[in-house]
Amino acid sequence: MCLIVFDWQPDATAGAQPHGERALLTLAANRDEFFRRDAEPMHWWTDAPGVLAGRDLTGGGTWLGVSRDGRFAALTNFRSPAEMRADAPTRGTLVSAFLSGERIAPMDYLERVAERGHRYNGFNLLCGDFTRRELGWYGNRADAPPALLEAGVHGLSNSLLNTPWPKLVAQRDALADLIHADEHPELDVLIETLRDPRIADDALLPSTGLSIERERVLSAAFIETPEYGTRSTTALRVTPNERGMSIQIKERSDDDGSHRIVRPGSFERAFDFDIAS
Repeated sequence: MCLIVFDWQPDATAGAQPHGERALLTLAANRDEFFRRDAEPMHWWTDAPGVLAGRDLTGGGTWLGVSRDGRFAALTNFRSPAEMRADAPTRGTLVSAFLSGERIAPMDYLERVAERGHRYNGFNLLCGDFTRRELGWYGNRADAPPALLEAGVHGLSNSLLNTPWPKLVAQRDALADLIHADEHPELDVLIETLRDPRIADDALLPSTGLSIERERVLSAAFIETPEYGTRSTTALRVTPNERGMSIQIKERSDDDGSHRIVRPGSFERAFDFDIAS
């Protein structure tokens, strides 16, 4: 997962309007990966029935998912090619372990991860529990401990939280504009907005140790190269209601589950369920 923008409103409450008040969480995310790396699109896991997520078939973990009891986690890699270690453990299991393991507070889990964070290649990890109204972040390349996030619109790419890379700023602003115009934008609108192939100006590109040509390609929200690119886009909304909360989530993928890569992606899966209070 290489680009996540989200609006977090922990004080959101159910209201009298048909869709309630402002959503607890509105999120859109792109997963960027090599096309040769097999993955399953979003589904309910048979070996962890409460987990709804895609699955990396190489490492066994995932990049973004939710659980029936209201947990959420997502991960982006931190871009630092000079620091990459081939023997580091897979980062995707940090997401799946939170969703499928013992239910603990997001900060407790992130603090456990931070104790062994040095073993992994660079990453950013979001962990949330909607029933607790808590969403935390930890980056193992940050000079800071895990922290709960304040209300507002945030973004993660392949650097630390809210680092102003061009595509993060553009997509974070786009999300803020969408929510200003409609507090509950359609999931399809969130997906289409994030599938933006525009390249940033050279003067705005970060310097992460890659060639300028590679930095240009990766500056797009929707990445397209012959061997690497945006594999799927996910939109998520969590809304308080009289029964507790509802989760709506949709994934648009270039893989229908048969591991055939078809560009541009048009295979969709959508899920809608309630979390008990």
